[in-house]
Amino acid sequence: MGVWVFLPIVLCAISFIGCWTVYGIALSLNHVCSLNNWEYRNSCLINETGTCCTILHVPTISSSGTKFPENSLFSATINAGSFMFLFFCIFHHAHILARSGINCLLSKIAMVIGCVSAAGAFVAGNCNQAELSLLHYLGAALSFVCVCLYVTMLTSLTGKCMLTGYERVLYPLRIVSSTIQISATILYCIFFVQVDYYYKHISAVFEWLLSMNLELYEFSYSVEFYFFSSSMLSVLLAKKEEEKPLILS
Repeated sequence: MGVWVFLPIVLCAISFIGCWTVYGIALSLNHVCSLNNWEYRNSCLINETGTCCTILHVPTISSSGTKFPENSLFSATINAGSFMFLFFCIFHHAHILARSGINCLLSKIAMVIGCVSAAGAFVAGNCNQAELSLLHYLGAALSFVCVCLYVTMLTSLTGKCMLTGYERVLYPLRIVSSTIQISATILYCIFFVQVDYYYKHISAVFEWLLSMNLELYEFSYSVEFYFFSSSMLSVLLAKKEEEKPLILS
């Protein structure tokens, strides 16, 4: 029963360690500026030594994984994270079906939106920002929007379902976390479309805030997954078996 607690933990660890490692490599190779560097220039000299910050060096998560060699680790991190998040969505839905079937419709919608978010992140991670920018931005936009919807629905389900007995603590914490996620996403989008370097850098800070907030939100589901059982997955198959007589009739 308790072994499934590692699913959200591993998901958070992959995202956190992978993204910050990518950023560290990119920073050490002067591919991006430091998050605490707010000084930008219009251009850099070819023979200039040291860190040179232009709009091409804004330290967003995607920009950190654009160039070689960190782009390979970036794609691997996003692929692994998307894959784990997909299982997270499906398994959480199975938990709802097994313990609180009355909320199955909301849970199913949330699962679909979560899976779409994972697909969007997969596209963004595998379409290099410098080479396939349109697909990259479409995938990232889809992922950002769907994540906001997904955490909102999961937070609502936390208030409706009694899966662990700790909902009295988890529910208000997730309300705060989901509010931060939605607010930071809106602010990120507002600053990202600005031309000024200063606002671009603020958008990068908000993007890293979004990532860490989502990781903490996912980590909170270690409580639910502690009470998850492999037998609950059979509920997904059982539903399909019940529908067969209706189709045959």
